Amino acid sequence: MSKKVFIDGPISADFIGTSIAKHQTKTVIGAHNIFLGQVRADEIDGKKVSGIEFSCYEEMANEKLHQIREETFEKYDLTCMHIYHSLGSVAVGEICIFVFVSAPHRPNVYEATEYIVNRVKTEVPIFGKEHFEEGTFQWKKNIQ
Repeated sequence: MSKKVFIDGPISADFIGTSIAKHQTKTVIGAHNIFLGQVRADEIDGKKVSGIEFSCYEEMANEKLHQIREETFEKYDLTCMHIYHSLGSVAVGEICIFVFVSAPHRPNVYEATEYIVNRVKTEVPIFGKEHFEEGTFQWKKNIQ
């Protein structure tokens, strides 16, 4: 059974805080690492980004995310791993991806977090349409 990954709209601070708080009872954990991806106000060809609209092939994306999850657990000694990504509109300054990794010791959480984020950005069929302040848009190109 795959975990729920996709969240409608931005990922809220309350959601992030609650996720962290739920792990306080897991006393075998000695380290957590969190990656938060935030929508930037990039300027592209003289136009300023106002937000990104995310979409995906959800069934394919969930399969790939499940594979990444399983392979990450095989590669690193982790206790917990959570990946959340926005779908729909996310404004500049809002969080669109939240990766939360926990392990008995800290070296694994740093390496695993980077491994997960890089794989999600390069392998998962999630698409971002950048919306500009003046009303136009373009498909976002992922940069690692």
